[in-house]
Amino acid sequence: MVGADVVWMLVSTALVMLMTPGLALFYGGLVRAKNVLSVSLQVFICLGLVSLLWFVYGYSLAFGPDRASLIGDLSYLFFRGVGTGPAPAAQNIPHLLFAGFQLMFAVITPALITGAFAERMRFSAYLIFVILWFTFVYAPLCHWVWGGGWLGKMGALDFAGGTVIHIASGASALAAALVVGPRLGHRREPFHPHNLPLTLLGAGLLWFGWFGFNAGSALAANAVAVQAFMNTQMAAGLAALSWMLAEWVFQGAPTTLGAASGAVAGLVAITPAAGFVPLWASVIIGALAGVICYGAVLFKNRLGYDDALDVVGVHGVGGFWGALATGLFASRAVNPAGADGLVFGNLHQFGIQFLGAATGALFCFVLSWILFKLVDAVIGLRVDREEEVQGLDITLHRETGYSF
Repeated sequence: MVGADVVWMLVSTALVMLMTPGLALFYGGLVRAKNVLSVSLQVFICLGLVSLLWFVYGYSLAFGPDRASLIGDLSYLFFRGVGTGPAPAAQNIPHLLFAGFQLMFAVITPALITGAFAERMRFSAYLIFVILWFTFVYAPLCHWVWGGGWLGKMGALDFAGGTVIHIASGASALAAALVVGPRLGHRREPFHPHNLPLTLLGAGLLWFGWFGFNAGSALAANAVAVQAFMNTQMAAGLAALSWMLAEWVFQGAPTTLGAASGAVAGLVAITPAAGFVPLWASVIIGALAGVICYGAVLFKNRLGYDDALDVVGVHGVGGFWGALATGLFASRAVNPAGADGLVFGNLHQFGIQFLGAATGALFCFVLSWILFKLVDAVIGLRVDREEEVQGLDITLHRETGYSF
């Protein structure tokens, strides 16, 4: 094991952990004041619940020895055999550190989905959904791509989670919005963010943590990590700029929300490509991500579903664009462990990327729709009308975000 790699991966793990409270702030500022704590708690509690599931069986299902290219076995149940010796997937760092790094990815993924049903889901139903979704959606998809499953064997490239995290959360968010239904007053009254400075702070913490998210996925302190680090910065910055300029043109004013949303869209889009593409490609990926995701958010209004915090438009669409962009711009000159993309003469890789992204989206949407329906039938997904009117902070949690 290499000391510098161990230090870098410890730091990266902590950075990715910070993204979850950052997401809580980002989402918390976007909802109405009466629901700031409910959505923040939904995000934050994943640090506890998913950690338990990961320890008991999740890591084993995702990264245990492969079974039929579909799922890991139970060799690592309760972290049995997961110690400080070299990790099977990265001999330069301890196995326990690799498992901890991957845990932080597993934590934030279901947390992202909460933005779709913000302000209207029962907390008990949410906890049950997270357990089911983690078990039947996240763990298998993670294994398919990173744990030795069929997508990874096929050659699909996903450096840090474009499919595993962002397409998965975006497709699942669409199922959530359709099953849970719109908020009271949807399309009849405005739902303005109550605290944009809070959202901007959350976006900044997400951006900061994303350096661990992407550069840490090199699993070493090396040149690929440096490439991923700089690609992350360029894509996020260009997407923030392009989203802001797009809304300036089409809506007449640049907004703080647009810049923050654009930055997150750029971070999402570069995630699958971060360690595979040259720096100039990250500029293109980010610039187009801002415009594409802005358009997707506007198009939501035509379709009529109530994805409260635009998880579909930012994470689903942004993740899909990032997966395709990886198939366009990937270069073995950047990362010999990857492949060349379409721009470098390899049409086949672009096809693999499309198939992987489409399959992941379909799998997550269908399974999530079934799970939401199941939870709804058993205990009910949605709060009562009066609880929704009063706000979930006071009715579900007996507390308020502000005392004035």
